[in-house]
Amino acid sequence: MKLINALLVAGALAATPVLAQDDEVLKPVVDEAAKINESAAKSQEKINGITDQIDSKLQQFKTLMKEIEGLEVYNTQLRKQINNQEQEMADLNAAIDEVSVVERQITPLMMRMIDGLEQFVALDVPFLPEERANRVADLRAMMDRADVAASEKFRRVMEAYQVEMDYGRTMEAYSGIHTINGQERDVEFLRLGRTALIYQTRDASMQGVWNKQTRQWEELDSSYRTQITKGLRMAKKQLAPDLLMLPVAITD
Repeated sequence: MKLINALLVAGALAATPVLAQDDEVLKPVVDEAAKINESAAKSQEKINGITDQIDSKLQQFKTLMKEIEGLEVYNTQLRKQINNQEQEMADLNAAIDEVSVVERQITPLMMRMIDGLEQFVALDVPFLPEERANRVADLRAMMDRADVAASEKFRRVMEAYQVEMDYGRTMEAYSGIHTINGQERDVEFLRLGRTALIYQTRDASMQGVWNKQTRQWEELDSSYRTQITKGLRMAKKQLAPDLLMLPVAITD
């Protein structure tokens, strides 16, 4: 029994140096494995960081691509707008050239219209002679002004024609000075369109009518006094419209 124990102890004593030698052999391997694991962990961290950077760059790339697509659509729309504006500019330049041609043609036309208006006033029933003559004179003065556009000149000429047309369908009473038997008298004129032009003195003692055929004033007898007075009051809106018995010259 003692012998066996001795052998066991001896075996144990003999195994101890072997285990110590294994530890010395394995320690470098373990240390190297630990270094490898540590290096692998660091590499994994780097890989994770690079992956995150790639994801971030990819997201930025996608965002930029969307912006580029939006800018391409916007640029396409801008190109269409620019093309339309260029076409409008071309049309405008063509219109300006046409306006210049029209202006050169319309100015002589307006001058002829003013001449015709002046002749018409001179040959018409002589009501409001000063006002109508001044209107024609103002048109002639306007034609010499460079600061008035051709469109405004044409509008003013047409406006003068419209005023003359309106005289033919209106009734008017106005005051003025009229020469009767060589004496200037303060009278009231009654205009019935262009059909009749009549005067009556303030005291209603004298009255007369313009004769279109003879182009002269003719005196009227007192039988027309009441009708003329009534007509004057109607023209002044002092009486409601009513029938009037007044002389009217008939032209052939």
